[in-house]
Amino acid sequence: MKIVRYLDPLDLIRHGVLKDDGSIVLLEGDVFGEHRASNTPAEVQKLLAPVAPVAIACIGLNYRHHAAESGAPIPQWPVLFHKSISALQNPGDPIEIPTTLASHQVDYECELAIVIGKRCKNVKKEDALSYVLGYTCANDVSARDWQREWGGSQWCRGKTFDTFCPLGPALVTADEIPNPNALQIKTIVNGEVLQDWNTNDMIFDVPSLIEFLSGSTTLLPGTVILTGTPHGVGMARTPPRWLVEGDEVTIEIEKIGKLTNPVKLEA
Repeated sequence: MKIVRYLDPLDLIRHGVLKDDGSIVLLEGDVFGEHRASNTPAEVQKLLAPVAPVAIACIGLNYRHHAAESGAPIPQWPVLFHKSISALQNPGDPIEIPTTLASHQVDYECELAIVIGKRCKNVKKEDALSYVLGYTCANDVSARDWQREWGGSQWCRGKTFDTFCPLGPALVTADEIPNPNALQIKTIVNGEVLQDWNTNDMIFDVPSLIEFLSGSTTLLPGTVILTGTPHGVGMARTPPRWLVEGDEVTIEIEKIGKLTNPVKLEA
């Protein structure tokens, strides 16, 4: 099932089910409990990110080829940082290049996002996927100057500006993706494919990440986990390829869909 979140004509937030023909019907029940597709057509005024996260946990350097292009050793443990939930952005809405705390090195990162569906703690790897509600596309937008030079050795400042976490377009339930580590994943900027790899290159696979992140730590329903990016990021290119106003970025993941956002300067 592909679940979408949207505003109806009365500006009420609702959930729907995206059908194979592109139509959307209302979702009955609780997204985090029992739910089903209705026969009632949805009146979609605006598509929103498919989940309103309670937390956004992110993993860095989790693809072997990306670690290599970054000149970093393979990490012994997952590299964890967080984005603020205010970094969330909807499909079709702009990624804003910061101008107050200005950045001139804003980068794209295609990522598979996990959405936790059930409260969990100290999960074993072999049971981890049973706690997943579904998956969606994410763009871990990153201001590299703030990340590498001005962030006091921490990544969060450069990773958590407003609009730096687009998600969407739909949440694909876990039953449709039995193996999340076998998906093609791409970034396309202005029609040019800049990242094109497979989630099988992850250093720590999805079950391992859930086991690690839930260790001595409660993960609540609605927790979003960004799982890292493959090689081909802008900072590793010669010359570097930074996002600029007027660009259009699409994240595409097999079995999930395409997440597209324009780029503009912060007002």
